[in-house]
Amino acid sequence: MDFGLVLQTDPPATETVSLMRRAERHGFRHGWTFDSAVLWQEPFVIHSRILAETERLIVGPMVTNPGTRTWEVTASTFATLNEMYGPRTVCGIGRGDSAMRVAGRSPNTLARLGEAMTVIRDLAEGREAVVDGVPLRLPWVRGGPAARLPVWMAAYGPKALKLAGERADGFILQLADPFLAEWMIKAVKSAAAEAGRDPDAVTVCVAAPAYVTPDTSGAALEYAREQCRWFGGMVGNHVADLVARYGERSGMVPEELTAYVRERQGYDYAHHGRSGNPDAAFVPDEIVDRFCLIGPVEAHVAKLRRLRDLGVDQFAVYAMHDARKEVIDAYGRAVIPALG
Repeated sequence: MDFGLVLQTDPPATETVSLMRRAERHGFRHGWTFDSAVLWQEPFVIHSRILAETERLIVGPMVTNPGTRTWEVTASTFATLNEMYGPRTVCGIGRGDSAMRVAGRSPNTLARLGEAMTVIRDLAEGREAVVDGVPLRLPWVRGGPAARLPVWMAAYGPKALKLAGERADGFILQLADPFLAEWMIKAVKSAAAEAGRDPDAVTVCVAAPAYVTPDTSGAALEYAREQCRWFGGMVGNHVADLVARYGERSGMVPEELTAYVRERQGYDYAHHGRSGNPDAAFVPDEIVDRFCLIGPVEAHVAKLRRLRDLGVDQFAVYAMHDARKEVIDAYGRAVIPALG
């Protein structure tokens, strides 16, 4: 199992770079950042610095979207990074939650997302693609292995999971619940097979907060839950969209995923992805325990082994809490050696 680190690009950018360097030293192979240009600093500028100051780390957004950046600009950005530092980027992409909604726009349609994934990959790898009816090619991109750009898609609902299986090189699942992971991974792999693709060629990445506690005491676990409760609120945005589209008990989406958003009242993106988010108060302890990894390192290893057995290739640690360095160090010391 590979490991990644996910950070928000809060200033100073040097701190983001420093944490990514620390992660590489401890055996992490991927460095991810949020991409929401209004809420945080521009990620691709920081990605260039991370690539310059690391040797092997693969970097990318978790996740960008096809609405806030034109597709040829996104492709050119990735192609430039790969030309400068070798093929060390991955395009994590989704419909767009915070990036689009903060700007007063709705998330992109799945049809637009599917088209964008193909266009961005083709352009970044040196092939011609059609953008808004115009054939385009980046003439300076030589192509070949050095220009390869994997595109990994974030998804939850049945139509999105199907699209990920049909077109994406990887599937990003932003929760670490084994029951839901098994359901969603099967949906992606089945869609890949039905599309004539090799299901095993679709990389599976689970991303969730991880908080390492010294023991299993009630006080330690409760503190960890409060540091990670924001995640249930963030995931709740996507779940609320699914409920609105399919209904809470449609059978299209497991109730184990949708039931907890019944008490959701609203969401202020000013607190998006941050511990102490007041809009995540509705998230029960059970959801925090299911969606996140909390407890001593032994508990992390045990849960990650279950996820690995379900076909998860990478676990990406959301480090939006007060122990970012500590969790990087703990994973490097005890978790990655046990599973890497």
